[in-house]
Amino acid sequence: MRLRFLLTAFISLLAGAARLAAQDLAPRAYVITPVHSNAVTITWSFFDGGVNFNGTVPIANATGTYYVPILSYYHSLSFFGRSANLTASLPYGVGNFKGDVFGQTQTIYRSGLLDSIFRFSVNLLGARAMQPNEFASWKQKRLLGVSLKMVAPTGQYSPTKLVNWGSNRWAFKPEVGYSERWGHWVLDGYAGVWFYTQNPASFDGPVVAPQAEAPIGAFEGHLSYDVKTRLWMSLDANFWAGGIASLSGVKNLQTKQTGSRIGATASIPINKHQSIKASYSDGTYIRFGGNYQSVSVAWQYSWIGWPK
Repeated sequence: MRLRFLLTAFISLLAGAARLAAQDLAPRAYVITPVHSNAVTITWSFFDGGVNFNGTVPIANATGTYYVPILSYYHSLSFFGRSANLTASLPYGVGNFKGDVFGQTQTIYRSGLLDSIFRFSVNLLGARAMQPNEFASWKQKRLLGVSLKMVAPTGQYSPTKLVNWGSNRWAFKPEVGYSERWGHWVLDGYAGVWFYTQNPASFDGPVVAPQAEAPIGAFEGHLSYDVKTRLWMSLDANFWAGGIASLSGVKNLQTKQTGSRIGATASIPINKHQSIKASYSDGTYIRFGGNYQSVSVAWQYSWIGWPK
């Protein structure tokens, strides 16, 4: 039972990296689009790396290699006269995980749905809701917005299985976002906090143990440059801290997460409706949790109003 519990903790941390919780790198997340803008995005992400347990469990050489395709839909709207948007994402994970537990190498393969993600964002300063003809003559200066991201427990999860892609809990992230443009340059900065509900069945044993996680503060910054219309490149970085875990009400202070990532993103238009976005990121400092490299390529089809 001890071995099973440790392996469950190991896999939870590895798969948790794929959920992109506190470790988001999303440039231009608060940029304005005209009312009734729509976009369908198919993203392919590859993750390769390991986990730093900070001495909390006797697991060595913990690694994971996994792929996460994501289907997303974006829609912009007017919210009390302000520019707003909704995004819904459905990820799917396929991966192999390995680790040495008490000197014994353990490997496992899993595929299945991850938790679905929903985000609502509204602009507070810098842009009201605009129709396409009005938006065509608008120039961005300073933007200030707020958003709420929600992760719903719709992913694969069962306390009878060793590995689960789902987290069996809800997560919420209120955030404040800032964006300012100087000519071809755009600076973005976001600050938010992740809050988690309790997972009532964190592992399978004689007694199901509830698991909780403290809030995680997350900060993110991006500096991007417009080469030309819709063609831009960005340098990305973030930092997060918190997330002390507890089992049956008993906290483990060694599980506090402190880390940061750095990366780059490029968005390349194909035609009026289609574009490709590519990104790369890597961990720069990870005190506890997933430390991995990530490569992502996304294809996007966008339109205004209904497709014609």
